[in-house]
Amino acid sequence: MFHPRRTLRALLPPLAAGLALAALPAPSAQAASTLTNTGFEADGAGAATPSGWSEYGSTGASFRESGGRSGSYRLTHYSSSAYKVETYQYLSGLTNGNYTLRAWVRSGGGQKSAYLALKNCGSAEQRTDLPVSSSGWIRIVVPIRVTNNQCTISINSDANAGNWINVDDLTFTSGTTPGLAVKGSDVSSLAKSEARGGVYRTSSGSTGDALAILKSAGQNYARLKVWVNPADGYNNKARVLAMAKRVKAQRMKLLVDFHYSDTWADPGAQSKPSAWAGHSYSQLKTDVYNHTYDVLSALKAQGTTADMVQVGNEINGGMLWNEGSTNNWSQLAGLLNSGYDAVKAVNSSTTVALHLAKGGDLAGTRWWFDNAVNNGVKFDVIGLSYYGYWHGSLYDFQTTLDDAASRYGKPVYVAETAYPFRLGSEDAHEDIINTTGELVSGYPASTAGQTAWLRDIMNIVEAVPNGRGLGVFYWESTWTAVSGNGWDPTDPSSGNGWENQALFGYDDRALPAMSLFNRR
Repeated sequence: MFHPRRTLRALLPPLAAGLALAALPAPSAQAASTLTNTGFEADGAGAATPSGWSEYGSTGASFRESGGRSGSYRLTHYSSSAYKVETYQYLSGLTNGNYTLRAWVRSGGGQKSAYLALKNCGSAEQRTDLPVSSSGWIRIVVPIRVTNNQCTISINSDANAGNWINVDDLTFTSGTTPGLAVKGSDVSSLAKSEARGGVYRTSSGSTGDALAILKSAGQNYARLKVWVNPADGYNNKARVLAMAKRVKAQRMKLLVDFHYSDTWADPGAQSKPSAWAGHSYSQLKTDVYNHTYDVLSALKAQGTTADMVQVGNEINGGMLWNEGSTNNWSQLAGLLNSGYDAVKAVNSSTTVALHLAKGGDLAGTRWWFDNAVNNGVKFDVIGLSYYGYWHGSLYDFQTTLDDAASRYGKPVYVAETAYPFRLGSEDAHEDIINTTGELVSGYPASTAGQTAWLRDIMNIVEAVPNGRGLGVFYWESTWTAVSGNGWDPTDPSSGNGWENQALFGYDDRALPAMSLFNRR
């Protein structure tokens, strides 16, 4: 656990913790037009205020100390008493246009607020909250449009006693991030939920179409899984076609997620559909092509062409075991390329994704995609599932995501993520995440914790270098607890282990986290 080094600066008595930060002293007439001392390296040991920066509020809680990300020093906010402090730098003489602040940050969490901001720039103030990361540094971005030739770069903490943040290696450059092109949810459970009596409401309580509620909250994509011949008759070709009409009617884009199974396909199970049992490898390649082509051509024929397709779901160990296992990469490559070719035969502009779980597993992701590339597997983008309670820290996730984008020169996206808004099941089936010990440190099982989690995931994806962070899908946002809509397609009495991670609460109302999609 991080313990900030208590410098003389940190020991100075802070000002009253409740001191407001709304007003700043008048900026200096000598303000620079470029950000200075961005790594906090310009001062000698024991310097009070970092050169080029100003402080306001509980100034004793803002100080420079050793332990920088790339150099010797960093900026720290910390005090043994509650504090409110701002460290800022005013720039003038800027050419009007788009700018982006980038910075590396760490935080122990627990603050009332901790964020970077760009303000007094002529346009609306822009903020990015600091993710909770007590060890590894996380890159965040804050875009702004400058319209009055000036801007204030601001680092803020409104903190309780003992809370801390670190900030280092800032840049403020012209240009902007592309934002998130993909802002979506997996809604594969929705049709069955509605058929079994599921109800969806806006945050104010009005009953509505779940897709319309998601769209109004800023989502522009829906993800639908397709099974070959599922026992319950849902998530098959016919159901996907019907849902696709609704998705496109909302003017949302469509991702079709092929599992190539009659039931769940994931790192622990990649069972062949019963209709393909006993087929040779050569026949399986034909099966993959024909099934993929059949579903996608039917979608196209009804005017709902798929915008993106996943050839396989969480295929860390391959698919269509045993023939398509990663124990035989040449055969797995053949199956994946059959899917790719079928997608492009229907519509050459449909994006083809390959999807792995374990979004924080750098070595495993490299191993998989290195083998894929070496075996000639064709793909357009990389999707990673990332659940913080299973797949490593946010630092691990960022490192893996950045590396995949750079190493393979492809856009990356989060194919699945989610977080609990509470503990305790609504139905009789115990939820998958159901105890405090299973949670990610710094992110409580509350609506605020769920919102913070999704916000920080979005921030990390947006910060992927070279604009390669494509977007985020929230997994099964509509899978609320409805009798008969459980996890097992072969068992109508099975319960739902996910309702405490949906984007609709136990009162069926849209949760606060949903509103994040309108802010990206």
